[in-house]
Amino acid sequence: MSVCDTYDPGISVEGAGPPLVCVPGMDGTGKLFYRQTPLLARDYRVATYALRDSASEMKTLIDDLASVIRSISPTNEPAIILGESFGGTLALSFALEQPELVRALVIINSFPHFLPQARLGVVIPTLRVFPWKAMTLVRQFTATRLHSRYTHRHEIRRFLKLTAETTRRGYLNRLRILKRFDVRDRLHKITAPTLLLAAEEDHLVPSVEQAQYMAERLPRATSRVLPGHGHICLIAPNIDLRSVLDEWQAA
Repeated sequence: MSVCDTYDPGISVEGAGPPLVCVPGMDGTGKLFYRQTPLLARDYRVATYALRDSASEMKTLIDDLASVIRSISPTNEPAIILGESFGGTLALSFALEQPELVRALVIINSFPHFLPQARLGVVIPTLRVFPWKAMTLVRQFTATRLHSRYTHRHEIRRFLKLTAETTRRGYLNRLRILKRFDVRDRLHKITAPTLLLAAEEDHLVPSVEQAQYMAERLPRATSRVLPGHGHICLIAPNIDLRSVLDEWQAA
């Protein structure tokens, strides 16, 4: 870590109860949990935070997540780690490296290894020269393939506004991390109870297929398909993660 790295995780905490940390996806801001945080805060002490844009190694992000957990759980009570997309890869990696801080995992539209790797080989050099301000237009044009059919237009507009805060540096670093990320042969070592949520109409990641793959290898995993939902599903009006967690824990 550089001495000039001025990383501020911008931790936001709501509610009281067992600690639960929401780990953001590629946007890295933590702000796309805005619909879910008030719901989860009825039962949990919910923390959202931003990923370190300068992090070029998963180890740095793991250490940052440990710091977030310790800041909201001073007695080192283990937390529920809820990771969406890229955040799911960090949650899996964290469970392997710091299992004592993990009460349970909730993995949403994620994977143990990104395929096809060739796609990253094209995207990374393209984004290095692509006009970054045009990314908002790209997200707008791909909205029908990324979002759930239930998501309202005003929610998509809010999504575009929030993701405009994503930096080129952070996005590229997270893509580079995905090129090296592969925990397929270590999934059996993750002993925390794990809920795998997969959007039925995810056109970015084969979420259902990946959830099935992980469920067969994680010792204490449960998988659930989210019918009619796309990759960006947490801002849809009919997704309530609090209810989903209640049903899972009661089963």
